[in-house]
Amino acid sequence: MNPTGTILLVDDETAVLHFFQKALQRAGFQVTSVASGEAALQWIARQEFDLALLDLQLQNMSGLEVMEQLQQQWPATPVIIITAHASLETAVTALRQGVHDYLIKPCSIDELQNSVRAGMLRRQQELHRRAMAAHSPSSPTAAPRSTTHSTAWLAGAAPAEQSAPAKEQGQFHRSHDLVIDRLRHLVRIGNATLDLSPVEFNLLSYLVRESPRVVPAEELVGEIWGSAEVSREAADTLRSHIYHIRLKIRAKADREIIRTVRGIGYVIDE
Repeated sequence: MNPTGTILLVDDETAVLHFFQKALQRAGFQVTSVASGEAALQWIARQEFDLALLDLQLQNMSGLEVMEQLQQQWPATPVIIITAHASLETAVTALRQGVHDYLIKPCSIDELQNSVRAGMLRRQQELHRRAMAAHSPSSPTAAPRSTTHSTAWLAGAAPAEQSAPAKEQGQFHRSHDLVIDRLRHLVRIGNATLDLSPVEFNLLSYLVRESPRVVPAEELVGEIWGSAEVSREAADTLRSHIYHIRLKIRAKADREIIRTVRGIGYVIDE
């Protein structure tokens, strides 16, 4: 079944707007495209969308300003930020404000459509959660805020409480105020940048990507060094790298990020 869902697309570059609109329409989505933040706010004031794609740098207002108004009016609508001027700082700001994903222009059609589908799934799960909460015995009997658009194409998906969390496959991995930029090989925690070696970067990136799952030591060794077995030397090397990552995080944030699960492996402490 082809996916369906309504999307608000906001970009002041005509060529980009046309390209994204056609690509999403071919995938089965209903797209409302506008070229300014002001026009986007007019649509937001009168209609709920299943997802919003917002350019970060619009002429008279930023995509984050549009996003703020959207979240106030329709908090269940996921937002994907798209921009040609990516930086770790702007990513941190967007992620802190609850953006679903962060795409760098130019991006491929597959990357765009995969991000949108993941956003639609997130919305379906959020609406399902709210509906369950509203009908639970301990909740008020009032029905949840109704939505005007269908996500019926996701009807076959597992309920939210049974679904495994989707892993981030894009440029950025994050856990609270820890943000990893895989493209630029940068790590930021709060307002500080971590100086990690390539091995340390890969270890931390993998742990964040797999969070909240506990990653076995042998899996980390295989992922980073390509070894099928964890020798004593490999285990010692892994512990040494984890130790140095922890030292660097403590120096910047004065807290623990990586937790050891005795006898199993390591996990990002949420």
